[in-house]
Amino acid sequence: MKCTQFYPVILTGDVAETARFYRDRFRFRAAFESDWYVHLQSAEDEGVNLAILKGDHETVPESGRGRTAGLILNFEVEDVDAEYARAEASGLPVLLPLRDEPFGQRHFITQDPNGVLIDVITPIPPSAEFLAQYAPDAVPS
Repeated sequence: MKCTQFYPVILTGDVAETARFYRDRFRFRAAFESDWYVHLQSAEDEGVNLAILKGDHETVPESGRGRTAGLILNFEVEDVDAEYARAEASGLPVLLPLRDEPFGQRHFITQDPNGVLIDVITPIPPSAEFLAQYAPDAVPS
């Protein structure tokens, strides 16, 4: 299968509120907008997309209807410290404060109105212990 685009779809009971959250807090814009589905695209990188879908919409198989659960969205950014300051200033809930991880990330975790976790990350050099677990061409710098 040759994939031409990949993006997560968040199932929610409140499409407008969820779309507004990602527009206001993470600089997305609506590429398509209806009362049951919004396709969002990053205002900074059109290759970064996210969709919001009414959880009980008829296009969702009955067995899959409801809300999104068990999901973490990772947003890799150039300057996680600046994003953390912005998140704190805007009142976003901080579930995991900004910190460095030995596996090669500086990050913090917040959440959207549906409880979907959002991990905002800047890659950093990993510790020697974790360095050995990376493929040579995938080592964060």
